[in-house]
Amino acid sequence: MDLYIFASPYRVTWDYYFLAREHTLEIKEWEGKAEYEYVKNHGLSIFLLQAGMLGTLEALWEVFPLFTNTGWGENSNIKFLEKHMGASFEVRPQPFVTNVSVDDIHSGDFLAVSKIRGRWGAFETLEKWVSGAYAGHTAVCLRDSSGKLWVGESGHENEKGEDIIAVIPWEEWWDFELNKDDSNPHIALLPLHPDLRARFNETAAWEYALSMAGKPYGYHNMIFSWIDTLNGNYPPPLDANVVACVMTIWSQLQPEYAANMWNEALNKRLGTKGLDLPEVLVEVEKRGSSFDELLTIPEQDYWTYSDGKSTSCIAFILEMYKEAGLFDPISSSVQVTEFTIKDAYILNFFENNSSRLPKWCNDGDTVKLPYCQIKGKYRMELPGYNTMQPYPHMNEKCPSLPPKYSRAQNC
Repeated sequence: MDLYIFASPYRVTWDYYFLAREHTLEIKEWEGKAEYEYVKNHGLSIFLLQAGMLGTLEALWEVFPLFTNTGWGENSNIKFLEKHMGASFEVRPQPFVTNVSVDDIHSGDFLAVSKIRGRWGAFETLEKWVSGAYAGHTAVCLRDSSGKLWVGESGHENEKGEDIIAVIPWEEWWDFELNKDDSNPHIALLPLHPDLRARFNETAAWEYALSMAGKPYGYHNMIFSWIDTLNGNYPPPLDANVVACVMTIWSQLQPEYAANMWNEALNKRLGTKGLDLPEVLVEVEKRGSSFDELLTIPEQDYWTYSDGKSTSCIAFILEMYKEAGLFDPISSSVQVTEFTIKDAYILNFFENNSSRLPKWCNDGDTVKLPYCQIKGKYRMELPGYNTMQPYPHMNEKCPSLPPKYSRAQNC
């Protein structure tokens, strides 16, 4: 049995066929003249789920348990990443939590977080698969004028259950990760290189962090750091048509959420205002372009959305690094909203002399990582860590296909 999905910017429907013969799909009524004109000129997008009913159910069975907050779900996330990314999960010697001395943590030090269980574990697993990052969340350390240690984080859940940008005391952040985060987070501290630390402008970093505190997490530009090329960022069976199809479904089911996720960002790329997804797709066609080309237009750090500047967890940190002077003298030609988490941890901003790492770093582990893993049963791997010098227009046109996630030079 073959399953087919039929989509326009205005609808998504499906049908299945047992027999090999000519089949007809009847659409009884158009969603107004706009859909009629669009389909008349461009047709419907048609997707064949080539695995058939059984294969489709098997694929759903592989993805469904990723979201369950159980040991089964955790093992499913691990197996998915091993199978589709080639990731390895080597068990570390106990203790799985490091006795951290906060005196050895400095402003600008980077926190890489990998969650492997429950809803956030599943979303991070899929994010890792499409982007090639071996971490799914990030935060950054800051010291105030009195020496107190804080953590800046885009994606901190407030009392209302909203994901916002927040600056919270280290002890509060660390206590949550140790005792309240049910996603089984694995955490590594990536200390800045001493030369970069000397350049880090704490005053400018604090000004930026406080100006962003309380703003929503950067949903507007989250997917655009991943999509840089026409076809070099989509793991099979994904492509731009599938993305458009998913957006269409989501826009119909949750129009407000969809508008927050991509409508404003797509309008920014077109130089328009207020167009919904169907109108965006029609406008792209009028201009002789295509939706896949629209998705590749780089995000601009200066863009301001209806609820303010928009930064994902990693864009928040790298924008702080820009404000603190770490990207000088090329700061004006780097758009950090185009960076994935992998793009960040491969920057050569971090300590490269293991003798300067804190004494408690990787304490008790038989493998001495070049960074400090401070929590987690499995050893965190960050391929390409600390190897790449930043350059103008970095990461604006980079492919990222599994399992090697090879990138073109100076993309």
